[in-house]
Amino acid sequence: MTLRGKSDSNSDEESNISSEHAPCDWDLVIKPRNAWWNFQLTEVWRYRDLLWLFVRRDFVSVYKQTILGPIWFFAQPLLTTTMFTVVFSGIAKIPTDGIPPMLFYLAGTTPWNYFSACLNKTSTTFITNAAIFGKVYFPRLISPLSVVISTLIQFGIQFILFLVFLIYYQNVGADISPDLLQIIFLTPPLLVLMGLLGLGTGIIISSLTTKYRDLTFLIGFGVQLAMYATPVIYPLSSVPQQHRWLILSNPMSSIIETFRSIFLGGEIPWHGLAISTSITLIILFVGVLMFNKVEKTFMDTV
Repeated sequence: MTLRGKSDSNSDEESNISSEHAPCDWDLVIKPRNAWWNFQLTEVWRYRDLLWLFVRRDFVSVYKQTILGPIWFFAQPLLTTTMFTVVFSGIAKIPTDGIPPMLFYLAGTTPWNYFSACLNKTSTTFITNAAIFGKVYFPRLISPLSVVISTLIQFGIQFILFLVFLIYYQNVGADISPDLLQIIFLTPPLLVLMGLLGLGTGIIISSLTTKYRDLTFLIGFGVQLAMYATPVIYPLSSVPQQHRWLILSNPMSSIIETFRSIFLGGEIPWHGLAISTSITLIILFVGVLMFNKVEKTFMDTV
């Protein structure tokens, strides 16, 4: 009887222990990502609410404690375009293919500002978000994606300014011929290309800056130099034929030329646009691969 009681008590204890260690239905399981090519895009979609919170944060924090606030979105391109008109058109006499200089430069700076803003902000992803990345888990790709989306709001504001000047010059009889169908069908793909190109280039630089901090000092300077290698302040037709391939090797060149063509009139560089698309996809692919690889160990170097 005693032995039977002990066996019964032992079985009860074993059942209690087994019930305590029974597997639970967890809401989230964090496990190491072994494959460097695993982008986990489905996980980014699951955290889409956090993505929109980051978008709101990025947009509000830019001019939160300024006096003019979002008015700066209008003031910056307007002042830049005015300076370009005075210096490059008035003093340097750079041609604008018969288009009013103010409208010509706005058609170049509006898309370029969106690309450069995406590049500048995403290139410091690991450094600016090191405190958050070290404490809370979420797909790290959400941070640069939120920058690209929030910067799109800034582009929309500057795009409205461009449309105001476009309507004005069209009413006064300027030699421009916007194509409504091309505007409707080509503007969204151009925005996607600019955003993906800025994202891909930015996260490549961000991945490199975790070890090579010198790149942070070259970003702003490099973006300014890249603008002069892009037909922002001059038409592509003014570039000598033997040097034109060098300008077209910049993927933003065909994008800006297409943007000008659909709004101001002209021939769309389909061949150059196809090359720009291919380069953008390659840069984005390489950037995401580097980003996924660096995010595992960046806390040891940042």
